[in-house]
Amino acid sequence: MKKMIFRAERSETMLSVRAKPRLVASNRRFDFGAVASPLNAIFIILLLLITSCAPASKGEADGTPTAVIAGGTATQVPAGVEATLIPTIAPFRFVLPTPGAEPVSGWRPPLFPIPWAVSVYDHFYFARPIAADNVNWPLAEYRYGGIFFGPDVVHTGVDIGAQEGDQILAAGPGTVVSAGWGLFSGAEGNVNDPYGQAVVIKHDFGYKGQSLYTIYAHMSEVVALVGQHVELGDVIGLVGSTGVTTGPHLHFEVRVGGNTFYTTYNPELWMAPPQGWGVLVGRVTDEKGNLLNYYLLEVRPEPSGVPLRRALAYAQGAVNSDPYYQENVVLSDLPAGIYKVTINYLDKDIQTWVEIFPGQVTYFKFTDEDGFEIVPPPTPKPGFLPTATVTPTP
Repeated sequence: MKKMIFRAERSETMLSVRAKPRLVASNRRFDFGAVASPLNAIFIILLLLITSCAPASKGEADGTPTAVIAGGTATQVPAGVEATLIPTIAPFRFVLPTPGAEPVSGWRPPLFPIPWAVSVYDHFYFARPIAADNVNWPLAEYRYGGIFFGPDVVHTGVDIGAQEGDQILAAGPGTVVSAGWGLFSGAEGNVNDPYGQAVVIKHDFGYKGQSLYTIYAHMSEVVALVGQHVELGDVIGLVGSTGVTTGPHLHFEVRVGGNTFYTTYNPELWMAPPQGWGVLVGRVTDEKGNLLNYYLLEVRPEPSGVPLRRALAYAQGAVNSDPYYQENVVLSDLPAGIYKVTINYLDKDIQTWVEIFPGQVTYFKFTDEDGFEIVPPPTPKPGFLPTATVTPTP
């Protein structure tokens, strides 16, 4: 007679063995030590013969124990070891959720409150015109002082990437002085105006006694009305692609002293940076001290070198350097840390390292003779103190 083996198979219960053999079938227990009658004994012997002569399972044939859990290997119960009835463990099942959209909160920090100025010469007076839970920094290739549509057309603002229909917010409190078509051409209702539908806000505060204006262009819909007083964060329109554009975005300008195309300044020096981030500002000149135009600077975080950021020195045209910084290159939205700055000058890559501090401006100079210098900005002229002049609301 083949040796009798008690083992576990994939079933609703696992049969296990005790030192004193017992066979459990349904709800009746047969005990070899307590056979009630010869008839019962004959029945038990026949049952054992049928069990011992059954074909061996695959696990027994090749010597590999049958797995209880899918992918696993079962272990035989040694003779004489007590075991009990336990439920068979069902195979593990993993249900992976469908990935959702990448959250913006992890990489889009909140902004410093406004007005924000670590130095007495700073003027971060405005909030971002696109909400802080969305991408609201200037597009790398469409910064202030760039050339995009022709050698005589210089970019007098920054372009902020956004989706069609996103809300455009007032960057500060003020009065709407223009809304609709015709801002650039000066012809009200001109549907061929390069700025498309646009809004102009004259703010309740000024700078060094001069009026401040912000411009919001290429709207798909204008919400604000001329003469309306708006507060910081009020919705004044929706993002679109009207006018001369390559796709939906917001064109944003800061104008000082007058509402004209020629009184703009770099908005990256006027919008409060995100918390924990800073601004790199530089003055790049040749051997005679003349500003270099349209020179490319590469900025890489250390030690990874990723991501690479690029900034171009201003082109010639309708652009203005800040009265204090006298800059021709600005790169905002840099997380605090160490960066390597490289410029290709006279076919040579010249580099330096700078440290960006939260909420602050890091200033450098580049000259033909001295290369890079990390220095404070130039000393302002006597009497230079930026002030926020509040004007009464009409």
